[in-house]
Amino acid sequence: MQAQPFHLAIPVQNLKKCRTFYKDILQCKEGRSSKHWVDFNFFGHQLVIHQKENYLPTKAITNPVDGHDVPVPHFGVVLTWKDWNTLSERLKKLGINFIIQPTIRFKGKVGEQATMFFNDPENNALEFKAFKDIDQLFAK
Repeated sequence: MQAQPFHLAIPVQNLKKCRTFYKDILQCKEGRSSKHWVDFNFFGHQLVIHQKENYLPTKAITNPVDGHDVPVPHFGVVLTWKDWNTLSERLKKLGINFIIQPTIRFKGKVGEQATMFFNDPENNALEFKAFKDIDQLFAK
């Protein structure tokens, strides 16, 4: 089966602030929109932010993974190693407050990967990762 883009819709209170974050900070191209929602090309996938005025984000729980407390739930994408490095350097220069600093997880093991976690303005946790060997994405 050929991989297709995923679609993810998330609630936000402040549409303007989140629109700016995804458009200017993450450099996602904006697609269709209305007064209450915005589509983004989220690294080849469709992300939709829906304004919900009374939305109160829940505090993420964490799960220990390779010595870090990983926020759950979270979403993100797998990038190429080069694109991950470029994005992580740009985010560092922008002063992004990382939940988990850009790091290498499972170093020297199956599934070795670069990863970083941070929140959007509504405290939705995002993870961006890259694999040294993309064939290990689903390896055991």
